[in-house]
Amino acid sequence: MLDRQIIVQNLNNCLDDTSFLPLPGKRKGKVRDTYDLGDRLLLVTTDRQSAFDRILAAIPFKGQVLNQVSGFWFESTRDIVANHLISLPDPNVTLAKKCSVLPIEFVVRGYLTGSTDTSAWTLYNKGIRTICGNVLPDGMVKNQKFDHPILTPTTKSDEHDEVISAEEIIERGIIDAAMWKELETIVFALFNRGTDIAAKNGLILVDTKYELGIDDHGEITLIDEIHTPDSSRYLIEATYAERFAAGREPENIDKEFLRLWFRDHCDPYNDPVLPMAPDELIVELSSRYIRLYEMITGRRFEVDTSEPVAERMLRNLKAAGIAG
Repeated sequence: MLDRQIIVQNLNNCLDDTSFLPLPGKRKGKVRDTYDLGDRLLLVTTDRQSAFDRILAAIPFKGQVLNQVSGFWFESTRDIVANHLISLPDPNVTLAKKCSVLPIEFVVRGYLTGSTDTSAWTLYNKGIRTICGNVLPDGMVKNQKFDHPILTPTTKSDEHDEVISAEEIIERGIIDAAMWKELETIVFALFNRGTDIAAKNGLILVDTKYELGIDDHGEITLIDEIHTPDSSRYLIEATYAERFAAGREPENIDKEFLRLWFRDHCDPYNDPVLPMAPDELIVELSSRYIRLYEMITGRRFEVDTSEPVAERMLRNLKAAGIAG
C-alpha cells in the first residue's frame, strides 16, 4: 500500500485540467477528457472527483487508478468480447479505437441494494416486483444476493437516463432481438468474470455498468471503462456474510463519506461556491482508491512522482508520437 505521506506530498500534483495538451477535438466530461484523433480516441482520466453534478475536489492518483483498473479488466476479458483498448501511453491515458456507441447502458446487478430513488432496493422496498422486466420474488431483504445476476438497462441521454426493459428496447427498434441476445450473453459473461476475479482478491462485485459499441468492422466492442471503482460497487467479502446475517450494512470502500461531508457543510446542489474539502478527507479518499486498485488487480500500485503529472503525460504522449 502506498505510503500516505506520498499522497500528502502530491496534494497539489493532481490532474484536474488537460488544456495543456496540443490535441484536437476535445470533449470535457465530469472525470474524463476525450480527444478525437480521427480513427482513434485519446481518453484522459483526470483526478477530478464529481458528485451532485459538481466537481468537488481533485484526488491524487485517482485518475491513474481508474485508467489502470480499466486496462487490467480489458486485458482480462479479451476472450469474452473485443474492446477498444489500443494502448496505455501514460498511467492516466488510454488510446482507443473509435466505435459507434450503442445507445444503452448495460447495468448488471448481483445484489438487491442501492439508496437512490431508482435503485433496485428502493423500488423493491416500495412493493415493486418487476424491475426492467426482471420479476423478483417476495421476501427479499436489502443487500441480499440474487439467485442470478439481473440486467437493468438504461437509455443513454444527455438529459435523463431512462430505465427500460429488454422487451421495450426491441419493440422500439433501438436494438434488434438477435443482437440483444448476443449483447446479454456478453455482459453476463463479463460480470461473471468480474465476480470470479474479485472473489479471488477478497472482494464482491455488487453491480456495474458496461458500454458497448460497434467498430468499423461491425464487431461488438466493449468501450468506455470496465469494473472501475467509479462504475462499479464492491464489498469486502470477508465480512459480508456475518454483517448480512446480523442485518448490518456490508463493509465497502467507497466515496460516500466525501459526499456526506459536503451535505453537512453546504447545499451542494444549489450553493454557487462550494467549500474546500479538508486535506485529510482527500488523502483518505486517495488511499481508498489505491487500496481498491490493489485488491481488484492483486498488484502493487506504482507511482512516479519525479515530475508533475502534466509534464509526465506530455512527455509520454510525445514519446508515443501522439502529441507534438
